[in-house]
Amino acid sequence: MGDEPREVELDDDERRMLTRWAVACAERALPVFEAVAPADGRPREAVGQARAYALGERRTRRLRTAAWAATAAGREVGDPAAEAAARAAVAAAGMPYIHAIATPHQVRHVHGPALSLALAREAAAGGDPAVGEEEVRWAVDRAPAGLREVVRRFPAGDLGGRTRQSLLRRLVDAGLRD
Repeated sequence: MGDEPREVELDDDERRMLTRWAVACAERALPVFEAVAPADGRPREAVGQARAYALGERRTRRLRTAAWAATAAGREVGDPAAEAAARAAVAAAGMPYIHAIATPHQVRHVHGPALSLALAREAAAGGDPAVGEEEVRWAVDRAPAGLREVVRRFPAGDLGGRTRQSLLRRLVDAGLRD
């Protein structure tokens, strides 16, 4: 019984706040996708649907459908930077559905928009790690206090690993928990 994850408090206003931040991250990443696939509006539509939720609309099938379409756009684009940018849009569209369960998996969803932004812009800059780290700082600096409070309710879990993605995830998590 003690191994079961507990629930955390997470209300719709907090989901909207998380989504507003996720939208800001995704909007910053969108130009990376659109530089490679200017005619593909699926990631932008996902961000637009997430923004609508953040501004007070209900979660709808349109939001979920837009997220799935942006996922497909990322798979189809054939460019690592653009794929990461599409994942930022997917992360924004998925934020309204974050579960109030105290697991490391859920906090990884909160990291997703900033992590994908950093990976997209870093890859677009030829793999320059300074660019990815600057994007993490940009995202963390724009995180409202309430978002930091939400992140602290979730366990960090194992953020280890030697991949670039793991390093950036640790930077995002540390920045949001400070």
